Amino acid sequence: EQGYETGEHAPGLKLGGCGAYKAAHHIIKTHAKVWHSYNNTWRREQRGNQDSFCDCAAVATKGFKNCRTVLLFSGMVGISLTSGWGEPVDPHSQIDRDAAERYIQFHLGWFANPIYRGDYPEVMKNYVGKKSAQQGLGTSRLPTFSVQEKSYIKGTSDFLGIGHFTTRYVLQKNFPFLQVSGYHTDHDLAELVDPNWPAPGPKWLYSVPWGFRRLLNFIKTQYGNPLIYVTENGVSETLQCPQLCDEWRIQYLKGYINEILKALNDGVNVQGYTAWSLLDKFEWNKGFSERFGLYHIDFKNKNKPRYPKASVDYYKKIISANGFPNPREVMS
Repeated sequence: EQGYETGEHAPGLKLGGCGAYKAAHHIIKTHAKVWHSYNNTWRREQRGNQDSFCDCAAVATKGFKNCRTVLLFSGMVGISLTSGWGEPVDPHSQIDRDAAERYIQFHLGWFANPIYRGDYPEVMKNYVGKKSAQQGLGTSRLPTFSVQEKSYIKGTSDFLGIGHFTTRYVLQKNFPFLQVSGYHTDHDLAELVDPNWPAPGPKWLYSVPWGFRRLLNFIKTQYGNPLIYVTENGVSETLQCPQLCDEWRIQYLKGYINEILKALNDGVNVQGYTAWSLLDKFEWNKGFSERFGLYHIDFKNKNKPRYPKASVDYYKKIISANGFPNPREVMS
């Protein structure tokens, strides 16, 4: 959307109300083609046998030295999607609940629904189609998949990667008729934040851990509880912390990882977690000004030295314990 509709990100194209939808359409079809390529050509070839598995494992773990178990393994191909969670402003209002549903479907469902259910979300097709008709267009700005394409795309994911950072309250908002509608006006909703939510980094990233558990449970319900790897989750700082004491990042990680543990107790199939990110880095159109790293990078020094922030020690302990070292940290 930012690359092909608003032009904020590379390649900087401003293609009206259809650019984002066309780009996404190609991404989904290309993803499916890659999955089938691996599945048809390489998956069988990359299955191991008893001897090769045991020999490899013995190098890393003495306990596998005398392995006699037959284990088959192969690679996995999936897609990683980033989505916030949308919570209705009034959970008792059907209108707000529907708006929150649209928020998720226009973000996560846009890509996940074709892969797991065979087509774009119905609400997305309805809303974009309605707005396109109001503009006098003969066809919807949201492209369509053929019957063959739907079948080809559905099921092309061995796992679902999830990037998640924040949450929004959502309510219905009817936009006036626009001759040039776009992605942000197609879904007829407004986003709000709670001023009490911590916001240590950029203005868009509020710390709302409970939203993550709800998103993970939504995925479980909507897409048949797929295997999930959390591929991105973290918080940045917009101001440098000379003392490297990023207590807000520690609290963010603690809160969000705790909600993942709750989701595991709910039966969500989360198998892995990756904090975002290891190092301060180039962050889209924000350049080096927005820092997500566990390690501070001195970009003004030609050698780019790296310094561990306080969150490094905290995250090391979580990794070592494969969870919270102190069970009392885990809140019910």
